[in-house]
Amino acid sequence: MIIVNGKLINNNKKFNYETISIQNKVLNIMFKSNMEYVYSSFEELKFDLDLKNAIVESSRELYDSDVEFKTFYKSKCNSKYWIKNKDGGFSLKENVSSYDAIMDIFNKGSKYGTECATAMIIVYYRALTKLMSRDVFNSIYTEIELMNWSNIDEKLGVDYYDSVSDFMPGDCIYFKNPDVNPKTPEWQGENTIDLGDGTYFGHGLGIMSGEKIIDKLNKYRKKHSKVSAYVLQSVTCQGGKYLYKLNEKTKKYLQI
Repeated sequence: MIIVNGKLINNNKKFNYETISIQNKVLNIMFKSNMEYVYSSFEELKFDLDLKNAIVESSRELYDSDVEFKTFYKSKCNSKYWIKNKDGGFSLKENVSSYDAIMDIFNKGSKYGTECATAMIIVYYRALTKLMSRDVFNSIYTEIELMNWSNIDEKLGVDYYDSVSDFMPGDCIYFKNPDVNPKTPEWQGENTIDLGDGTYFGHGLGIMSGEKIIDKLNKYRKKHSKVSAYVLQSVTCQGGKYLYKLNEKTKKYLQI
């Protein structure tokens, strides 16, 4: 159920999204859910819906880019915007636009290579470039570290929820491979984005159904293993309500 400004919303008459849009799919999941999705305003709800759509769009854009799948040991980046660290992550260089640096990953993908967790973080930043102006984005994200989940800037608004009942388009879903072959530890699991049409984007695997992702991961198990890869009942996602407030606060500060 959806509650906006203290009132229960039980239909999508106030929205003009197309039936097949990601936003409309998310709305329908919320309407049918026993969970309470609470927003202070329709503008806040719309930002959250548009954020999920932007994540899906950004995932498809990264898939269509020339960014390669690389282990941290072999990762690469464009030195015009990024410094490659010893651990294989990337740090934003000083005195460069963070907005331009993120866009460069998508425009000049052949200069980049990284693994699946970093790819998810890149998708999150790209999604925000779709919803925030260049000035706002640059003002908020003055320092960026692209590595893994432990290096995330709290201003990226990433949340983790365990044992969830609702899976939404734009959510990051993890496929775990518990019996991975020790010779290929990079396939111990796959971070993916739910694209809302029964498929998932996983950097290094591409876009495919959950069943095919499990089949792919099972090829990297220990010899004679009978323990299949599976989907964790948890999600990682960006908090639209938090990011909406951060965007509005920054616009007011910049007098935009």
